[in-house]
Amino acid sequence: MTEFELSFVDSIVRQLGRSPDVVIPILQAIQKHYRYLPGEALQRVCEITEITPARITGVATFYTQFRHRPAGLHTIRVCMGTACHVQGASAVYDGLCRHLDIPDDSERLQTPDTALGDIDTDADGIFTIEKVACLGCCSLAPVMQIDDVTFGHLTGDTTGEAVRDFLRLQERRKADRKAPRPIPAGAEAGQIRISLDTCCIARGCGDVYTALQDALVETGAKAEIKRVGCTGMSYMNPLITVAMPGRPDALYARVKPEDAKAIVLRHFRPGRITRKIKSAASRILENILTDEAWPPVTRYLTDVQDPIISLFADPQKRIATEHSGQADPTDLDEYLAGGGFEALKKCLGELTSEQVIDEIRRSGLRGRGGAGYLTGLKWLHVRQAGGEKKYVVCNGDEGDPGAFMDRMLLESQPYRVIEGVAIAAYAAGADEGYLYIRDEYPMAVGRISEAIRQCRQRGFLGDDSCRTGKSLHLHVVRGAGAFVCGEETALLASIEGRRGMPRPRPPYPARSGLWGRPTLVNNAETFSLVPWIMRNGADAFASLGTGGSKGAKVFALAGKIVRGGLVELPMGITIRRIVEEIGGGIIDGKRFKAVQIGGPSGGCIPAELADTPIDYESLTDVGAFMGSGGMVVLDESDCMVDIARYFLEFTQDQSCGRCSFCRIGTRRMLDILNRICAGDGQAGDLEKLEHLAAAVTKSSLCGLGKSAPNPVISTLRYFRDEYEAHLAGSCPAGVCRDLIKYVITDDCIGCTLCAQHCPADAITMKPHEKHEIDAEKCIRCGTCMRVCRSDAIKVE
Repeated sequence: MTEFELSFVDSIVRQLGRSPDVVIPILQAIQKHYRYLPGEALQRVCEITEITPARITGVATFYTQFRHRPAGLHTIRVCMGTACHVQGASAVYDGLCRHLDIPDDSERLQTPDTALGDIDTDADGIFTIEKVACLGCCSLAPVMQIDDVTFGHLTGDTTGEAVRDFLRLQERRKADRKAPRPIPAGAEAGQIRISLDTCCIARGCGDVYTALQDALVETGAKAEIKRVGCTGMSYMNPLITVAMPGRPDALYARVKPEDAKAIVLRHFRPGRITRKIKSAASRILENILTDEAWPPVTRYLTDVQDPIISLFADPQKRIATEHSGQADPTDLDEYLAGGGFEALKKCLGELTSEQVIDEIRRSGLRGRGGAGYLTGLKWLHVRQAGGEKKYVVCNGDEGDPGAFMDRMLLESQPYRVIEGVAIAAYAAGADEGYLYIRDEYPMAVGRISEAIRQCRQRGFLGDDSCRTGKSLHLHVVRGAGAFVCGEETALLASIEGRRGMPRPRPPYPARSGLWGRPTLVNNAETFSLVPWIMRNGADAFASLGTGGSKGAKVFALAGKIVRGGLVELPMGITIRRIVEEIGGGIIDGKRFKAVQIGGPSGGCIPAELADTPIDYESLTDVGAFMGSGGMVVLDESDCMVDIARYFLEFTQDQSCGRCSFCRIGTRRMLDILNRICAGDGQAGDLEKLEHLAAAVTKSSLCGLGKSAPNPVISTLRYFRDEYEAHLAGSCPAGVCRDLIKYVITDDCIGCTLCAQHCPADAITMKPHEKHEIDAEKCIRCGTCMRVCRSDAIKVE
């Protein structure tokens, strides 16, 4: 590598610094530039900084984000989260490998580059594929991300088209160098609101946004197209709201770009229009209003009073998600107009830190990121800790597969999070803080960074916060791909530039956290609730929920559910009401089987216990865990043994390796589950699982290790019959590949679709004749079943 090429390393070190705590940002910058970590570049870092070879090697090999061999021009991240897993993420990954002509697992070079699987690059060096824990787009499952573009609702045989779409997009980006079109003035005439968060863009909202801009330019209609935060109604995207003065809002669901002009003309007077345009728009509008292909729940034109929307929206109590879907996420003036920073001004100008803590304690707020520790008590511990220097940290490393609450809040409510952090800092006595956000959330990183910049500019942050003489400086830190960094002591180690490994407690971070100083750590949702409590009072918050679980909680609904998205509901609402009423029940009319709550630390609750209230105590009683609030709904086609294996594979893979019970115990449990799913289970395996689960739970160092066996424990408790069926050689749900086979019945009409789409050439094309599947070639991907129009393919 030439001296000129290494000049980038020198420049990034000058920009970021030379101390050991900046090793992760330096490595991230190097990888972005070179697409991997060249040895020469790492050596240069050690030569010109205080970072030792041992430190840089230890960090670079710990975090899954970092690569140690050349990668392609573009990176494809395939989400392997819970929602994606049950919807066929493995088939998506395999489909990509086939499309890019990458060898299958048996031929692939094994490397330790990623804890979730191999990193593979195609022969032309264009695309590198890697598996990631979760992309936080669970309502779009299965999902993959190519560079900064997210694709959802994929199957193994549609991945190739997604790759081609990405390449076409790249060409359009190169060709379109002109500045963005200005949005026509005239907001007083009305607004067209559209959410442009990660999930919404992946569902096509970006294309609809561009089409609306084109429609306004072409027709001369006077309106404002306004980017807003997430509405939570992911199942209706692309969703736009037309807000007209003096009229009820109108909602258009599942909008297509070609519908934009008709919608504009229906609500806004054109400035110039030809008869030809008017005639074409009228035809489009007529098609929208009469299209019977869409069932009522997803029809294009609806009303805010629509009963289906009411079922989803009415039970909600928006506190953390207040004003969602109405405000521009990074418009500070709009946030101020809605009461933003009033709570911070009140705290700084009227209340002592002790009074703020007392208000939070009386509200009953518990941490929304895990075990539910009392927030006010944690703040008090930090306040009472000795020392002049203290820190506040926002944990945005939302790593639970199936959860995307914090992503939405960070993208849609950045000022709300910042205000909560600032109030907490004042209460705890901190003058410096960090927002640690996982790298898989680039939009969240961008919007929070922009919001902090504007807050500094306007005096809400800095040396004279709100002109009170109080100081608060906030920094954004990007995670580097380690689920364990969701544990607070591991997260603090990562901020310090070390491997994210939990440490024994006590001392707790409240006494000895960042660089040995008292540190307050809460997650993004917890901070988002604080401004509302300080504006409306502790009693208003405490009046919601149950005795030990106060207030409202944001839940992510994903999996086999009709209406997926985000909801904020009072604590104590039952699982049944969420799944069957708010979520609309199970897709395709299948039977509700279970709901997985709490991610890898949680458990699977069977449908028979659907009347269980969702609060901290009730979930613990049935063997589950609130966690961050992800809910993945499962139906009769899901194998509970496979679900348990999936979570064990995840937690074993993500174990930091510090304690042997977690590192080795979960490995042994996973070995047993792999045997059972392969049809090689042995007598006594279930008892061994229970014994190992008890040992891991009792002896692991951190909360993540102690809770790792929970999915296995809960499935053994409620679905033991499925384990026993696997031991007998069958998978009742037809999921475990080694225990099933696909057969074609006499209903086959010989249409050849199965043969055309079979990726393994296991079906010989016989037009107008019954087809057969070669069991030796069949890879059991399910493609033939998906494309068959005669329902002639069954699983045995």
